Amino acid sequence: MRDEAEVGVRHEVREQVSYVTLDRPESLNALTPGMRDRLIGLLEEASADPGVRAVVLTGTGRGFCAGADLRGGAAGKRLPGDVARTLRLGAQRLVAAVLDCEKPVLAAVNGTAAGLGAHLALACDLVLAAESARFIEVFVRRGLVPDGGGAYLLPRLIGPQRAKELMFFGDAVPAAEAERLGLVNRVVPDGELEKTAREWATRLAAGPTRALALTKQLVNASLDGDRAAAFAAEAAAQEINMTAEDAREGLRAFVERRSPEFRGR
Repeated sequence: MRDEAEVGVRHEVREQVSYVTLDRPESLNALTPGMRDRLIGLLEEASADPGVRAVVLTGTGRGFCAGADLRGGAAGKRLPGDVARTLRLGAQRLVAAVLDCEKPVLAAVNGTAAGLGAHLALACDLVLAAESARFIEVFVRRGLVPDGGGAYLLPRLIGPQRAKELMFFGDAVPAAEAERLGLVNRVVPDGELEKTAREWATRLAAGPTRALALTKQLVNASLDGDRAAAFAAEAAAQEINMTAEDAREGLRAFVERRSPEFRGR
């Protein structure tokens, strides 16, 4: 197995938070297949590990992620179905891994997030952006259709007409404008991004982990279904969550007029 330096992804778990850092600064952290697969694996591990209660995704250098590394990707003869298969097993699988992760995923966008890199950030549950960050729907500049779930994610965040504007023109969206549009939760000075991300992650890791997972599922599913389905899912989620230790602790703490101590169980 290749080491993390070779793959281009650094990883460590501190205080029940999985910190995942894209580490190919010379290419603005453009994603290779190895990096993509490593990210998917780490997100799946975070879901299954009770010792992990939140995930932070960020990058090194001037870029968060410049998208997929396309060097050499256009060479060679393709058979019908090759492109669709590559997307299903690659970019779409990565974005789905973020959306389906059972722990809250926080993006700390430290610089340019373009193409798949933008969609990777926007798929996260919460998005912090440094003042120097910018988001670019770069596909139109290459004569390409947006992929990596962009046409699914953007209309749900900012509405169809704003999404089309970004995708039709491919203009860079500065961090302040991204916050105004609703693409990010908060913009902070560059020097405060790491500190703020750590503070938010610490709060998430101290929360009722199972309740947060079910809440994430409810919110994500609500965008695709009708009211009856959403209400049924809500009732089922509440039923499931009431078996969790954290739910019982939360109710006891309310009755006893004290702060709850959640343990992620």
